[in-house]
Amino acid sequence: MSVSPAQAARQELHGFKGQLTGPEDPGYQEVRAVYNAMIDRRPALVARCAGAEDVTHVLGFARHHGLPLAVRGGGHHGAGLGTCDDGVVVDLSPLKDVEVDPAARTVRVGGGCVWGEVDRATHAHGLATPSGIVSTTGVGGLTLGGGLGHLTRRCGLTVDNLLEADLVLADGTHVRASADENTDLYWAIRGGGGNFGVVTSFRFRLHEVSTVVAGPTFWPVESAAEVLAAYRDFIPHAPRDLNGFFLFGAVPPAPPFPEELQGRTACGVVWCYAGGDADEAARLMAPLLSAVPEPLLHGPAPMPHPAIQSAFDGLYPPGDQWYWRADFVNEIPGAAIEQHAGFGAALPSVKSTMHLYPIDGAVHDHAPTDTAWSYRDARWASVYAGVDPDPANADRIRKWTVDYFDALHPYSAGGAYVNMMMDEGQERVRASYRDNYARLARIKADRDPDNLFRLNQNIRPAART
Repeated sequence: MSVSPAQAARQELHGFKGQLTGPEDPGYQEVRAVYNAMIDRRPALVARCAGAEDVTHVLGFARHHGLPLAVRGGGHHGAGLGTCDDGVVVDLSPLKDVEVDPAARTVRVGGGCVWGEVDRATHAHGLATPSGIVSTTGVGGLTLGGGLGHLTRRCGLTVDNLLEADLVLADGTHVRASADENTDLYWAIRGGGGNFGVVTSFRFRLHEVSTVVAGPTFWPVESAAEVLAAYRDFIPHAPRDLNGFFLFGAVPPAPPFPEELQGRTACGVVWCYAGGDADEAARLMAPLLSAVPEPLLHGPAPMPHPAIQSAFDGLYPPGDQWYWRADFVNEIPGAAIEQHAGFGAALPSVKSTMHLYPIDGAVHDHAPTDTAWSYRDARWASVYAGVDPDPANADRIRKWTVDYFDALHPYSAGGAYVNMMMDEGQERVRASYRDNYARLARIKADRDPDNLFRLNQNIRPAART
């Protein structure tokens, strides 16, 4: 190519309505940035698409010129799989439409939305759908990988509430995937990631969720083994309306947390009771609280659902260094608890953390083969995240994360939640889909035989026979 990809795109994509940006253009540094500052990639072209037709144009351009292709919604992926070096980024951020149908209890969402935009729109009608725990997360990435969050135990995964999706396939065609149309794709995109096409819009089922009783309970980190053992025994038997994930972390160094606790390393549970009644929430939490030492802070309180959804936003803004590892977990024996307690007490930075998300309740209403998301029989999803704003600490947070993962992986179920994996190779991808991988590979061979969509937790096309 005698001209740059960005220059060539401007010459060739006459029908493109969005914005084309290359390294030589103003604003390039801004549009190439992703959430994780540890990712510093330099695409040859960032194509901010104004609609599905723009996506078709850009896919054709990348195919014609043999350029790597990445697809970015919210840009939150820890491994930076929404960008690439010397290739093309399909940036969906302009696709911001959110249309709520309160009578049908559904919402249609553009592929460039983040969850905070959806939460605010649905909350106006007293409705919500499962949507992670950080409101700046992209709808597309979280959904296509499965979708764990505060409403998981009551409402299931995000993909359990996905009714249909509009996609642009590798050959540029536009299709809708639902229970009635392109059912192979509908099965595959519910957990199979961005392997099968670019999703330009989603339609989700909504639930009556308005006021929740939510917030953290923190205990001294020295009590971690006792608290984690009690939590392990408590949460699987709690009513579905009560969600709570276990964590290690520092008490956030800002109000409303008491000044004397700010920055203190602690263990805790972040609660979300979807029933809304504070007295009932207290009654349901009481068996855990009575089984462990007195907490440093017990903070659950009534609040709008979007408030708990955005509670971590200030602590984790774009621009921090992140390094992740993850596992699915069936059992947490005493030996694993001791390992957790040791690593939790040795957090490498104020923002580093470990979360243990419950997988039960409504998630277990589906069989492992009902959707591409295979680990329906798991009990928890663990994620180890080293986080720090200072690039000088990147090696330190990476080492803590990898060491923590290596110590706990022998107690895992084998695979991991793909939204929380780094770029860890094909063996880990296969382990995360288990028996569903072969079916996914066949659908991939049919819908994307040349593996255009490969900058992801990649499912390779099955060999033609």
